[in-house]
Amino acid sequence: MKSVSRYVLLLGLIILVLPLPVLATNGDNMIGIGPISRSMGGVGIAAPQDAISAVFSNPAAMCFGPFCPGSEFNFSGTLFMPHVDARITLSPVPPNPMMPTGLPGGSVEVSSDFKIYGIPAIGLSVPITTTFPLWRFGIAAYGVSGLGVDYRNSNIDTAYDDFLMGPGSTAFDGFGDPPIIAGEYTQLQIMKFAPTVAYQPNEKLSLGLSLHIDYANLDLNNGSSFNYGFGAQLGVIYKVNDMITLGATYTTPQEVKHENVNDFDGDGVLDDLKLEAPQQVGIGAALDIIPGKLLVEADVKWINWQDATGYEDFDWDNQWVFAIGAQYKPIKNLAVRVGYNYGDNPLKVHDNFIGVDPATGMPAMSTVQGKSLPTYYYETFRIIGFPAIVQHHFTLGIGYELSNKFALHAGYMHAFEETITEKGTTLFGQPVEIQSTLSEDSLEFGLTWRF
Repeated sequence: MKSVSRYVLLLGLIILVLPLPVLATNGDNMIGIGPISRSMGGVGIAAPQDAISAVFSNPAAMCFGPFCPGSEFNFSGTLFMPHVDARITLSPVPPNPMMPTGLPGGSVEVSSDFKIYGIPAIGLSVPITTTFPLWRFGIAAYGVSGLGVDYRNSNIDTAYDDFLMGPGSTAFDGFGDPPIIAGEYTQLQIMKFAPTVAYQPNEKLSLGLSLHIDYANLDLNNGSSFNYGFGAQLGVIYKVNDMITLGATYTTPQEVKHENVNDFDGDGVLDDLKLEAPQQVGIGAALDIIPGKLLVEADVKWINWQDATGYEDFDWDNQWVFAIGAQYKPIKNLAVRVGYNYGDNPLKVHDNFIGVDPATGMPAMSTVQGKSLPTYYYETFRIIGFPAIVQHHFTLGIGYELSNKFALHAGYMHAFEETITEKGTTLFGQPVEIQSTLSEDSLEFGLTWRF
């Protein structure tokens, strides 16, 4: 147990200097952690191939990984490259009794400020006992969730009248000089710290439990708001025979309260926003088709965005995620990996939304956690500020064992471009089309040390 304590202390010191990531794949969750899992489409519920993906995918795997019965340390880094664009199109409004001069139209498409995000992850698995029943301890820290855009100083980061009539217009100053959109800058970042214990009563069954400590940051262009959330993940793995392994896992919801992040109701006071990482259920199966050479895994996950605080407010739907991956070893020291991941878009489309209440002629309102804001800004915030819409992911990778103790891994992921479009009216009744487009690329690198 003294050696376990040393490893925990070492990991804790490393975690203190890890930067927070920004990313988005399945909703705002990563498809997997570490270059092995990510290059196999994010699979790992039944047969993760390293300690870091064991902690993330299924804590029961601490007793079933290829690193058993020894110990393993993993370090990995991801270079994440999202490509985000937005387009606003306003149709002209002819003169009418409510708007005697009418309104001109306008359209612009802009790209979010391009950035390459470095996302670190570390993991450890060590034995506590060496005879049945087996106990193992694991711990990992990784960026697990996030998304955001940066349209500051672009053509849509401007006032409504400046957008339509050019800089310096005073046409809508009497209405408070409203902006053309809400959600021009958003950043959500979540780092997870997960100590884990697994118990294996016999050669076929393993049970696992992870404690999740979430360190989250939300910035809606009013400064960063950091806070903590807590939860747990339960897992089980059953080895049917030498070829087939089955796994299942459940993750509890984990709520974080972000204070003073945005003035939703326009009263001059910054409001709080609660965001909850949703509960998840996953099952997986692994086929060791050619022992030691060809492994095929498949996972299915259900993510309960619809009932998660915050995501429920912005009308996200539940999400099904399907992943399949394969690892082939043409020679003992070389592994080639490929995968595919599909997660349906959780962001609902509100086509033909109404920006003006027809009974009063005043802006229609929507509610977010007890605060009312114009429906038009609610919709631009949803579609432009948080476009977590990619669905199809293709992955591949390679691993090479330098020795019995050290291995290097690399991988690549591409999330194919998706577009979401809504039509409705602004708070002035002007027809508008809101559109966001997102695609993603990432490069993964990792080191495995077994001891």
